[in-house]
Amino acid sequence: MESINKKYYKIRDVSEFLGVPPATIRYWEREFPELSPDRTSTGLRQYTPSDIETLRIIHYLIKTKGLKIEAAKTQFRQNRNNITKRLKVISELQDLRSELEVMLMTLTKRR
Repeated sequence: MESINKKYYKIRDVSEFLGVPPATIRYWEREFPELSPDRTSTGLRQYTPSDIETLRIIHYLIKTKGLKIEAAKTQFRQNRNNITKRLKVISELQDLRSELEVMLMTLTKRR
């Protein structure tokens, strides 16, 4: 996932980060009261990095682990800290894998 360094993101940007349609994000907003992005005066959603982290957790529970929405809600409320730690480790391992793949490609080209 790209680096998150802006104060606010549009739903389209968040949709691209997560690889899900904007309609899915809007649905998750209705199902998870913990997720409530700010809105502009014209009603456009503005997601903070914290909102995106919440969405990443929801995405992990529903899309990666395959939980139904009710089970995901329960896990989210009961185990958020452990899930956040797990996502951090997964992200670090993915970054490490990418670095190793680049090294391997570089070594392969030298032969």
